[in-house]
Amino acid sequence: MTGSVLSPAVSARNLTVTYGRGKNAVTAVDSISFDVERGQVLGLVGESGSGKSTVANALMGIIPSQADHLSVLDLSPTQATNTLQAAYWSQVQMIFQDPISSLNPRRTVAESVELPLKRHDVGEEGDRRARVNELLELVGLDPLVHGDKRPAQLSGGQCQRVAIARAMALTPDVLLCDEAVSALDVSVQAQILNLLANLRDQFELTMIFISHDLAVVRAVSDRVLVMYHGAVCEEAPVDDIFERPAHPYTRLLLDSIPGEAGRATPLPVERAEIGGCVFRHRCPEAIEQCQDAPALEPLAHSDEHIVACHLR
Repeated sequence: MTGSVLSPAVSARNLTVTYGRGKNAVTAVDSISFDVERGQVLGLVGESGSGKSTVANALMGIIPSQADHLSVLDLSPTQATNTLQAAYWSQVQMIFQDPISSLNPRRTVAESVELPLKRHDVGEEGDRRARVNELLELVGLDPLVHGDKRPAQLSGGQCQRVAIARAMALTPDVLLCDEAVSALDVSVQAQILNLLANLRDQFELTMIFISHDLAVVRAVSDRVLVMYHGAVCEEAPVDDIFERPAHPYTRLLLDSIPGEAGRATPLPVERAEIGGCVFRHRCPEAIEQCQDAPALEPLAHSDEHIVACHLR
């Protein structure tokens, strides 16, 4: 007997996010499509302004978006009623870039971690306190030492551990990590990355890991999606992105990594004109055909490696 095939944990078709109206409207995410399979980590990379965080905010329902289809575990952030929103947010949680500002400065560590349990009416007070202690121990914090402290009394790394404990309170299946280690010292980054990897294995989590640091993305991701000015340039398994990049923008990103072969210089930022390839004004390989927008299509040798480039 053939078993049923599970749908992707995260699925988007023609996801679009526009800020403002009329002449002031800016399309931050422009009709992108992607899937994240269950248990997979998708690295979402690109420069500031590429639309990475906007994608995560749209998936969380924090900002309005339009899409032909948008779902996390078959639930939609754009169509959910109040009742379904509770079910949705129990399945998907987000870890933010600034660990200190993501926590309420007036709440203790224990209160912050307990809040999702209270909001979702999980257990009685005594059960919730036991669950909070368990969560703090899960992320490497001593409940007796840290439980009654407030964010200002903690380091950045400790605050991020608290934020992760809070995100795990409802045992979600999907974690959105928005630059979750970029505000931390390098040594602390490694600790938090190891913690996230352990949680992924222990709870079979699906993750979208957003970062401008490609070295970090390579360490944690199964697949990588490269964005530029709201569009997808390239998507492929992580090894293909780093060893066989097919889009000129991806190659420039890799060249800009300190310690890697290449220039290791900052990339200039320009807003592309409407129409055509969004990267054409910065592309060192641009041709006349780039005045027309390229389709996002698989390479001849790999259905899993897709690129939006006329030169592929």
